[in-house]
Amino acid sequence: MRRRRFLATTAVAGGLLAGCTGSDGGTNESTAGAGDGTGTAASDGTTGAGAATESGSTAAEGTGSEATDETGTASGGSYSVTMPPVGTVSFDSVPETWVANNGSWADMGVALGKQPPKAVWLTERYHTQYYDEIPGVSVDKSGMQSLYSDGVSKELFYELDGDVHVIDPNFLLNRYKGWNQTDIKEIETEIAPFFGNSIFSRGYDWHEDYPYLSLYEAFEKLSQVFQETERYEAFAGLHDDFQSNVSEVVPSGEKPAVAIMWAGSDQPDTFSPYLISPGTSFKQWRDLEVRDAFADTSVRDFHADRSEVDFETLLEVDPDVLLLRGHEDKTRKQFQNTVVSYLESNDTASALTAVENGDVYRGGPLYQGPITNLVLTERAARQVYGASDQLFDRQRVADIVTGSS
Repeated sequence: MRRRRFLATTAVAGGLLAGCTGSDGGTNESTAGAGDGTGTAASDGTTGAGAATESGSTAAEGTGSEATDETGTASGGSYSVTMPPVGTVSFDSVPETWVANNGSWADMGVALGKQPPKAVWLTERYHTQYYDEIPGVSVDKSGMQSLYSDGVSKELFYELDGDVHVIDPNFLLNRYKGWNQTDIKEIETEIAPFFGNSIFSRGYDWHEDYPYLSLYEAFEKLSQVFQETERYEAFAGLHDDFQSNVSEVVPSGEKPAVAIMWAGSDQPDTFSPYLISPGTSFKQWRDLEVRDAFADTSVRDFHADRSEVDFETLLEVDPDVLLLRGHEDKTRKQFQNTVVSYLESNDTASALTAVENGDVYRGGPLYQGPITNLVLTERAARQVYGASDQLFDRQRVADIVTGSS
């Protein structure tokens, strides 16, 4: 029998893991056109309410007080960390192996100097090429497994045998109908606890009963699990400095109107639209204060009703900038030679202001953590504002990750 690395889990409030067969849970995600639980396309846009707090501090957001609960240290070296919706999880030692829901949490682990997780939801959506920007930091995904493969296997969790599952259990219960609360309890009892919160999107009805966390709130909690709070504090300070640099790039006048969409192919004729929301998926665009081209239109967010837009709709909205997701595996040149080239040659698409002006860019991934957010925000500042200076110190990041700072 493996040595247990946690002692107990106490739910934040009764019922938080109840009601887990909502509208999202009734559909097998393998058939959804751009669902975030599949291996084909993605949904991360939302129409959620409330502004996120993304500073290095841990100001609460959402609707509950659990977002700012602190760790507690018990006798014998055990300690506990509270995370909505799972409650307070007590550990008897620091987890050595782990499983993550997505690249947001995996990136946090890298920032904390940990080994990569044994698995994420989809390995192809954990974009490790961003680490090329950071000297001496890299991640080998060759041994990493995908949790999702036409479903989510409970047996895989036994094979992985992680010390902690950094996954919001409600995500499993609602985004894939094959799981129920008995399965969650079994994994917690027989293997290891769940410890996660779905932070990248604000569009889930089942998330309304417990608070979302900002990127740095979630990051702090994971640092408490891994007992790496000094690294977290170092990143929080770096992030504060970074935010100051970003604010200097943002112009004082009217900001560009951007349309963020999922483009499912190199020759897209329809797109899945996203409205900029407080989820961590849109952090760089909020920080750069761009305007949402879809905000005051009849266009609905993809997550709300699986909506699509075509070139005719885009001509009516005519955004200043097109930000197309689904192409992070391409270099800028590859994206230009495929997707942009197609839009420029299309009779209708070529009439769009963004296409005419050469303002069609990769729109960033679904998931980002503290390191990847730095890289993506700087890239976004170049795209929409023509920023030329580096906005963060690469070596400072590397020193925190390696423990040299």
